[in-house]
Formats: sequence, C-alpha cells, structure tokens
Amino acid sequence: MATRFDGKVVLITGGAGAIARTTALAFAREGATVVLAGRGAAELADAVREIDAAGGRADSVVADVTDSADAARMVATVAARHGRLDVAFNAAGVFGKGAPTADLDEDVWKAVLDVNLTGVFLSMKHEIAHMRANGGGAIVNMASNIGAHGRRPGLAAYAASKAGVSVLTRTAAREYIGDGVRINAVSPGASDTPMSYRPGETREDRDARVRAAVPAGRVSDPGEVADAVLWLASDQASFVVGHDLVVDGGATS
Repeated sequence: MATRFDGKVVLITGGAGAIARTTALAFAREGATVVLAGRGAAELADAVREIDAAGGRADSVVADVTDSADAARMVATVAARHGRLDVAFNAAGVFGKGAPTADLDEDVWKAVLDVNLTGVFLSMKHEIAHMRANGGGAIVNMASNIGAHGRRPGLAAYAASKAGVSVLTRTAAREYIGDGVRINAVSPGASDTPMSYRPGETREDRDARVRAAVPAGRVSDPGEVADAVLWLASDQASFVVGHDLVVDGGATS
C-alpha cells in the first residue's frame, strides 16, 4: 500500500529534539527519506540510527540555522545528496531562561530570537528558493501555544519569538502559494518532553500541574504533534494555507 510520503525527501531542523525526532520517525514510516539538521553531530547520528533501526531511510547534516550561509548549505546539501526537497519541518528552537520582561537578560533575548524566529526565517528563505525553482513543496514551522495564542509571565522572549513564527508563517504562505509552496505552522502545548518540566519538578508534579491547567487533563504525546505535522505536510491538507494548527488539549481554547 502506498503511503503519503513515498519518494519524498523531508528536511527537519532541530532534528535531535524530542518532537522533531518523533516526527522524523513518523515521516520515515510513511515512506519518506528524512534528513535531520542541527548543531550536534552525535545527537543527529543517534537519531539517524534510530530511524534506520526502525526500517526507515535517514541522513543528517550539521548546520546552524541562525547563519544564512549555513542554512543555504543545509538546503543545498539535501538537494545534492537526495536530488530534491519536498517537505521541510522547521523545528529548531530553544526555551531560554525565563524572567520578567524588565529583568530579562539581553543576551537571552537575542539567543531565543536568533534560534526560534531568525532561524525559521533563514531556513524558509533557502527552502522556499529551492522549492520555487523545483516545482513546489510544503513547509511546516514550529510555533507554540505560548505566543500568538496564549501568554505566560516570565517567558517574554519565547512568546515573542513564537508569535513571530506564527505571523511570519502566514505572511510567507500568502506570498508563495502561487508558486506551489504551501506553508503552515503547528503550535503545540505542553508535550511529554524535557521542556514540559519546570525546574525541580517530578513527573507527578508536572502531571498534577497540567491536569489543573489543561482541559484535556494531560500533556500531549509527541506523536500527536507529529500527526498534525504530517497532515499539514501531506496532500490531504492541499487547500490548507497559512494555518497555525494548535495542538494543546484546549489550553488556549
């Protein structure tokens, strides 16, 4: 039986992260060749081995998406090795040390914006250029339910960066759908990853906190976020353009 991504090449930035890695496995299970990009060669190699062991096809490229030349090399490397780039999931992101806005360290602000927003912009810049010249493609950007959809005191840099991703996504989507490049975003809430824990929390502490705050009563499984990404990237969502799909159990509903 044919699967949704047979013969497709998928690039995932931040490829060693929990949601990115789960999404990579999901793409591979559906027939894609997956290329994981990030700054840590060892972590990427481990993720590639996991996909290979599951029977998928995977590759990696070390790249820093905050550097335009490196982002351009990343896309060119995918095309050179695999002959095409059909889908990109821009998932590279950092949380940063939280603080009230007036107390926020300027270096933290810059670091969070550089990765979460400028990194998505630079990745898209070069992904779009390749896709426009080669018949189109689909891009999904990782935003968050913190930002355009909800706020949390002490996370000004993260919220601003992810709100920027949401608006950037919708702006670029309008600009390039006529060229066959379909762009959307996914905005997860708390998922079962290390980022869902506050300092010093146990799993029981986290789960109790989430039960009180999230209507669905739990964090998501990373696979639930991956399902949303794959749908947005697939032909099943062919008429979905510039959408920011919130996957947060009703937390910002």
